[in-house]
Amino acid sequence: MAREWSDLFIVGEPGAAASAAEAGEGSSGGELERLAGSDAQGREGPDSQGRDAASQGKRGGLFRRLRESMAKTRQALGSEIQATLFGVLDEHTWERLEEALIMADVGASTTASVVATLETEASEGKLEGGEALSERLIGLLAQATRVGDGRIDIRAQPTVIMAVGVNGTGKTTTIGKLAWHLRHELGRTVLLGAADTFRAAASEQLQGWAQRAECEIVTGPPGSDPGAVAFETIAQARAKGVDVVIIDTAGRLHTQDDLMGELEKVRRVIARQLDGAPHETLLTIDATTGQNGLRQAKLFAQAADVSGVVLTKLDGTARGGIALAIARELDMPVKLIGVGESVQDLRPFDSEDFARALIAQ
Repeated sequence: MAREWSDLFIVGEPGAAASAAEAGEGSSGGELERLAGSDAQGREGPDSQGRDAASQGKRGGLFRRLRESMAKTRQALGSEIQATLFGVLDEHTWERLEEALIMADVGASTTASVVATLETEASEGKLEGGEALSERLIGLLAQATRVGDGRIDIRAQPTVIMAVGVNGTGKTTTIGKLAWHLRHELGRTVLLGAADTFRAAASEQLQGWAQRAECEIVTGPPGSDPGAVAFETIAQARAKGVDVVIIDTAGRLHTQDDLMGELEKVRRVIARQLDGAPHETLLTIDATTGQNGLRQAKLFAQAADVSGVVLTKLDGTARGGIALAIARELDMPVKLIGVGESVQDLRPFDSEDFARALIAQ
């Protein structure tokens, strides 16, 4: 799973794509980067040790920030973890652990599977002591989120990313932050499409992010056809040789059939304009909504062929376990997480770091 932005994106020439795909999921991250034509990591040289140390320091800082943002969820789980895994193991122990994980919105089926495995291994003597049990729990939770491909392929020219989600989830902000990282972390040119023509401030908000990310934007008059804006955005991107297009769509409730139908229309317009597009459809979910976010994901996946989830506002909830429920129950990878207001607080999702930040005291 991704740790840094260079790990999140698949880059390189189209000829490298087939080789990377043929390598399969069993290949290491370094091998996939080599096959994709990326030389951002793994280069040897006299200063490689210095770069490695700097990278480790940066990753350590990112984990500390993630851990801080997950404090509410960890505090809600912490007392139960300490009372169960570090105490007498009996039937009541496992019931309390199940209740704690469900309260953190890990999800009933995921919780049942994780706790059953932990209980079996403990009874067989494979795990002794609270530390061993806690580490195994972290490993099982991390494993539960490893579904699909957690990366974003930006080898298509241009790559089209469509952003969908309910109003108030942080979708437009996420688009702006993603554009910033594409420009400043990878040096890609980005064009934003303001296809949310219904919310009065949507275009203005996205224009502000376009200026901050140093990229261009295509807008339409208020109330205009979102499909027309998407069409024009892709047309301009092709004409100008832009690397990545990000299309914002109107926030809508998953229960609004007419708006969900319109979302399908925008997707069809994009597909007709460019073969294989949209190459990525990211669904933004507010982590504070808990299980309601899971229901949103189910219905959006049907309407928009969602390829990955952006989980926002993790710093404001004790329900951070929803990331595991989405991944396990929907077989849908969480690709990005939002843990604060700054640009740097949008991060590639890392399953092990997330699980450790969720559990470790």
